[in-house]
Amino acid sequence: MKRISAGLLILFMSISAKSQVKVGFEVSFTEPQAHYAEMEMNISGLVKDYIDVKMPVWAPGSYLVREFAKSVEGFSAAAGGKTVPVEKIRKNTWRVYSAKAKSIKIRYRVYAFEVSVRTPFIDESHAFLSSTGIFMYPDGLLNLPSTVKVNPFKGWGKVSTGLEPVAGEKFTYTASNFDILFDSPIEVGNQDVFEFMASGVKHEVAMYGGGNYDKERLKVDMAKVVEQATAIYGENPNKHYTFIVHNFNTGGGGLEHLNSTVLGASRRGYTNEKTYKGFLELVAHEYHHLWNVKRLRPIALGPFDYDNENYTTNLWVAEGFTSYFENKLMFRAGFNTMAQTIQSMATAVAGVVNTPGAKIQTVAEASYDAWIKSYRPNENSSNTTISYYSKGEIVGMLMDLEIIQATKGAKNLDDVMKTMYAEYYKKLGRGYTDAEFKTMVEKISGISFTEFWKVYVNGTDPIDYTKYFGYAGVTVKNENEGKSVPYLGVASKITEGKVMISSVSRNSAAWDGGLNVNDRVLSVDEIYIDSALERNPAVTGKKVGESVVVRVLRDGIVKDFKIALKANPNIKLLATLKEDATEAELKVRNKWLK
Repeated sequence: MKRISAGLLILFMSISAKSQVKVGFEVSFTEPQAHYAEMEMNISGLVKDYIDVKMPVWAPGSYLVREFAKSVEGFSAAAGGKTVPVEKIRKNTWRVYSAKAKSIKIRYRVYAFEVSVRTPFIDESHAFLSSTGIFMYPDGLLNLPSTVKVNPFKGWGKVSTGLEPVAGEKFTYTASNFDILFDSPIEVGNQDVFEFMASGVKHEVAMYGGGNYDKERLKVDMAKVVEQATAIYGENPNKHYTFIVHNFNTGGGGLEHLNSTVLGASRRGYTNEKTYKGFLELVAHEYHHLWNVKRLRPIALGPFDYDNENYTTNLWVAEGFTSYFENKLMFRAGFNTMAQTIQSMATAVAGVVNTPGAKIQTVAEASYDAWIKSYRPNENSSNTTISYYSKGEIVGMLMDLEIIQATKGAKNLDDVMKTMYAEYYKKLGRGYTDAEFKTMVEKISGISFTEFWKVYVNGTDPIDYTKYFGYAGVTVKNENEGKSVPYLGVASKITEGKVMISSVSRNSAAWDGGLNVNDRVLSVDEIYIDSALERNPAVTGKKVGESVVVRVLRDGIVKDFKIALKANPNIKLLATLKEDATEAELKVRNKWLK
């Protein structure tokens, strides 16, 4: 028998000791109308003088420190039926002085009353448990398995989650580690549940809040999205997948998880074709995350640090590319025509070009600064920042077209994503760096992307959209070109009948002339203003170069500003398919979308 070294023996003993540690949760609801979850956490086999338990400060996929511990109250612990001392030692950490007890029982309550896809919410009708805002973990032991038993409130009869059920135990689930538990939201109540099969995987849809949806139509259409997304990567890694859909009077947004997603929707929007299509776009976006970011991910995004920000410069790939593939999936699934798809992309290009912040912040910087800027916008954000969603979507489109052009229609961005998934998720089991992603793009395309990265990823150069659309035989026309339209450069909103300035665009007439956000507009050239200032005839009826006198109320003081109107700098793009496209252009076009 081979002798085991002392170091290995200690390691084996450590692993064995951890394998004896058990963590179980029980979730109950005694006052759901007051928005509380009653939590019980049982830890056994961790024999120490004290145990530190923590609550995450953020939810993966939503890059903002949300301080979930702020909603915790009544934290207490017991061992052997007796209360043991506890102490809060950090904003999200409680120390339990367990005195080497073999098992301890921790109790706490969580207040949950924020409606979003990333935060828990509880009322008399249901409980949505966004796991990072509900469950705690023993410090340093994220790899431990755990079980969760849900005790629905009286009258509630269903639980929907991506967690694995424990055989023979009703409403009891297991997670092999805390990363999986924190990536598995739970819906409890009387949600309407239906299923469909797609790509060999059972998909459950849990609808909360009612609505005018057609279940049979959704089964067919959602399956089309699933099939097209799976086709990109060649496999669907899940045994089952859960859509948790919250239907409100007005709703939106989504958050991806390992084998589930949470979507917000408008309960009466399913019979409106535009709104229905918007819901399917949301499905396409979040489902594509199943591969991009949940498995194929920037290296900083896992293993997660739940105490702090996890910085990466690659959210433009994780989120921006997902927005881009959302367009491709909608076309491939048959929901949009090719003309509609390219026009949507042209409009997205214009949206980026027309954002002043696109000239200030790179898409890599936008990714890194998500934690302090993206989720905390202010009145000046459009002047200083660009969304890694919108700019990333455009970078994905440009990169796709560049690859197709370079390979004469043989390869595209799909090939990059599929190969990256196989290499870094399946083979290496880790995330990728920015340099590694660039290397793969160059390998697939056969050309250098150094200049591309310099211009579009790490730079703020203008987008050469005419060149890239031209590869695919698409003509793009700026409908504002040659026009001289007067432009004040503000956005306004009507608040209790008052016209209030809500933003001022960088280098616009209003910017130069001194108008401020929160100014109440009283008149223009002594004409009373009671509608949106930017569309008011008192402004639009003027000529470029003419001046207007804008009277505002600022901090209780009436002020007049004489402002010389400038020409509107914004572009409006119209994309059309060339009827006389060359064979090479048609080859690019077909590889691009089909």
